[in-house]
Amino acid sequence: MALLLDHQFRQLPADRQVESRPFLESVSYLPPFFDCLGSTVFAPIKADVAGNITKIKAVFDSNPGRYKTLQQILEAEKEMHGSEWPKVGATHALMWLKRGLRFIQVLLQSLVDGEKDENNPNLIRVNATKAYELALKKYHGWLIQNLFKAALFAAPYRSEFLKALSKGREVKEEDCLEKIRQFLVNFTATVDAIYEMYSKMNAELDYKV
Repeated sequence: MALLLDHQFRQLPADRQVESRPFLESVSYLPPFFDCLGSTVFAPIKADVAGNITKIKAVFDSNPGRYKTLQQILEAEKEMHGSEWPKVGATHALMWLKRGLRFIQVLLQSLVDGEKDENNPNLIRVNATKAYELALKKYHGWLIQNLFKAALFAAPYRSEFLKALSKGREVKEEDCLEKIRQFLVNFTATVDAIYEMYSKMNAELDYKV
């Protein structure tokens, strides 16, 4: 579970504000997660996640004092870009990034909840399919949806996936799942807080790609 636990997300403060710097530091280690899924069809999501992190980081680095929290970035860009907002800048990048993070969160939560295909219990297809349907499917057109359908059929065995998350080390499944549970506590709270922020600020866009 080294891939996840080495870079834990911070516990949120009482006001549920997400600090930009620690968020960007933790999230920058997540793109390799998509390599663990085996199929090259997941490469575009990995590239998209990495690219969006880079865009948000560039905005943060331009004025770290002003952009201490993610909400401050959105508020500043709303003021700066007027009618073009929220389809611009770090606001737009974070909108797509949170969907990639939700995919990771739902897949991992489904695994630790023990959801599986009774006919193929060592496959993670059920978990990956649920994650795709809840986090990304509604934003994808017919072509991309069909690419993902193919990728989900090529999803790795559960044991291979957990081994990949542990960077190739052999680990007991229950130990691995317990570490995923630990990781999910602050990660889920962070992703939920970002979704809430987009909802409150009316920054969500529903167009398809």
